[in-house]
Amino acid sequence: MEQKEINANTLRQWLDSGKNVNVLDIRPTHEREEWHISGSIHVDAYDELKKNNPNALEAINFDKSIPVVTVCAGGKTSMIAAQLLHDSGYDSYNLQGGMKAWSLSWNTAQLSFDRFELVQFRRTGKGCLSYMIISGQEAMAVDASLPVEVYRDFIEYRNLTLKYVVDTHVHADHLSRAKELAESFGLKPSIPKNNKLVYPFHSISDNTTFEVGEVQVKAIHTPGHTLESTSYLVDDKALLTGDTLFTNGVGRPDLKANEEEARQKASLLYHSLKKLIVLDSNIVVLPGHTSQPIDFDGKPINSSIGEVLQNVPLLHQDEDVFIQTLLSRIPETPSNYLTIVEKNLAGDFTGINLIDLEAGANRCAIS
Repeated sequence: MEQKEINANTLRQWLDSGKNVNVLDIRPTHEREEWHISGSIHVDAYDELKKNNPNALEAINFDKSIPVVTVCAGGKTSMIAAQLLHDSGYDSYNLQGGMKAWSLSWNTAQLSFDRFELVQFRRTGKGCLSYMIISGQEAMAVDASLPVEVYRDFIEYRNLTLKYVVDTHVHADHLSRAKELAESFGLKPSIPKNNKLVYPFHSISDNTTFEVGEVQVKAIHTPGHTLESTSYLVDDKALLTGDTLFTNGVGRPDLKANEEEARQKASLLYHSLKKLIVLDSNIVVLPGHTSQPIDFDGKPINSSIGEVLQNVPLLHQDEDVFIQTLLSRIPETPSNYLTIVEKNLAGDFTGINLIDLEAGANRCAIS
């Protein structure tokens, strides 16, 4: 019989609903270490499967009453794995498109405050985090990185009025959906002040204030990761930091910068972080990314300013040491970032394969 396949959205729904399923990742170890599906089981059988070794998965001993979904980078070699498992009596499925297709999979988590709530939309493999700030029946979207339909469906389900669509900065690791989302609701996107975007937008400056329902959202200019990077303080209780501050690290200052420019941006980042860490220690920090695959557990990725201060030693260094340490720890530069930046500046994604362009984990944080 023809081997069964499922698409990434079906697997996402299975995991989100708590369905009992074994996800088998057969990629080489170095590829899995880059990014993977949370909760998946790894067996480095890639080379043996490519050789059509019938014993490539002989170590597998799963409960045969539980379906198995096989995963590789693009969904081809994992098809061989799924067939071997089927021949051994498993209810096996191949993940169409592999990890590339999984890049757009998502789940949500929520945080509730006195006068507003925050919904965290999480790209489970890539680690991109976007947000919906909701107060009353009004909403503001921040750093939209998923297909517009995800946000539209949520807004319609909750019967919300979308007032603003904003970004924290011009992104380099994923295509921003801010322009498309805003336009689909008859809005103009709000983007931190810059002279690089070629499409119309509302310019956000330091201390720009947005009214959403009963709360104010205040923009705090925090350059460093990029020159326009901006954080958003919601009702003095939650801080959306983009790629400036993470729960366990800080942003990288080197993208699209030479050595001297990276040093200057590292200095800017140092002073931006100083502005943030003197805020109330109980303020909840909500970053724009996480470096780990995201569980389907409904638990928001967040910390407090006080906890971040305890967990990120870089924040306690003086400026010279901070800059030197930061520049010495810069991770490998993503191969696709220049193309993504160019597309985000143009706001036009026609003629490109979004899944291929965005594939891979983000590398925005330095700890």
